[in-house]
Amino acid sequence: MQVEFHIVRQTRDRAPRIQRYTLDVEPSDTILTCLNRIKWEQDGSLAFRKNCRNTICGSCSMRINGRSALACKENVANELKRVETTNGNSPAIAIAPMGNMPVIKDLVVDMKRFWDDLDAIDPYVSSNARNIPEREFLQSPEEREKFDSSGNCILCGACYSECNALEVNEEFVGPHALAKAQRMLFDSRDDRTEERLESYNNTSSGVWGCTRCYYCNSVCPMEVAPLDRIGEVKSKILEKSDSQASTAVRHRKVLIELVREGGWIDERKFGVQVVGNYFRDIKGLLSIAPLGLRLLVSGKLPLGFEASEGTEEVRGIVDRVREEIRG
Repeated sequence: MQVEFHIVRQTRDRAPRIQRYTLDVEPSDTILTCLNRIKWEQDGSLAFRKNCRNTICGSCSMRINGRSALACKENVANELKRVETTNGNSPAIAIAPMGNMPVIKDLVVDMKRFWDDLDAIDPYVSSNARNIPEREFLQSPEEREKFDSSGNCILCGACYSECNALEVNEEFVGPHALAKAQRMLFDSRDDRTEERLESYNNTSSGVWGCTRCYYCNSVCPMEVAPLDRIGEVKSKILEKSDSQASTAVRHRKVLIELVREGGWIDERKFGVQVVGNYFRDIKGLLSIAPLGLRLLVSGKLPLGFEASEGTEEVRGIVDRVREEIRG
């Protein structure tokens, strides 16, 4: 079977262009096998990363048919299901470098920022404050199970490549780093939980910078589900913090409390309590005053509030969830 590969070629100082290569392939051939053949048989100048060829090292991450994936894991048959036939002739598979990282050459990207962002969350178990005997620091299966998913991360960069938050916020450390942060918080051997919670609670760089687009979950080849791990870190922060810890924490707590109180959100209170910190933050109140006046003049600011139907049921659900979390 003949398949056409549309590969983005570029260098740091040249604009990207698409180069086409045609191969006779088997449906079971991996994309990495096809790239190797293109390099060995047709164009030795094509640049891409590879190593284990067995979904272990994460080196061969790239965008295949528009989403980040491991070239050693995806095969021709599955990729052809994603695309239509080109001009009624050979089917085509599109390959491009990962996103959110500058291109060095062709499919090779500069991952310095990726590694720097990982280092920012200090992804090393610390046991300096513990009095540990001269033996292994043993864990029970139940303790290890708490970070099984984050422990599966191979740092391939697929989630980082697709992260919308990174496109608009250079301070955000990325889903790969925050998935590792979950491991640090839930690892029973680590002794820096409080310090880590304070660091991960940052509005821009920490967990609150996540836009919850779900792309990281959808492309992760190891089922780490970074968004779910970020959610667990958020839960830990909310559990340990009061509403004065940060605006982001207050946003979540006020949201839940207003829904519990009235079944839905009382918009008159929400901005004042979150941004204005219950009238404590004068600067915050002044920042939302112009918007409040415009809403009032246009008749879009409700002067009263009526609780929704089923408020008692909503309140019962919230209370039961809280009891479940506590106990």
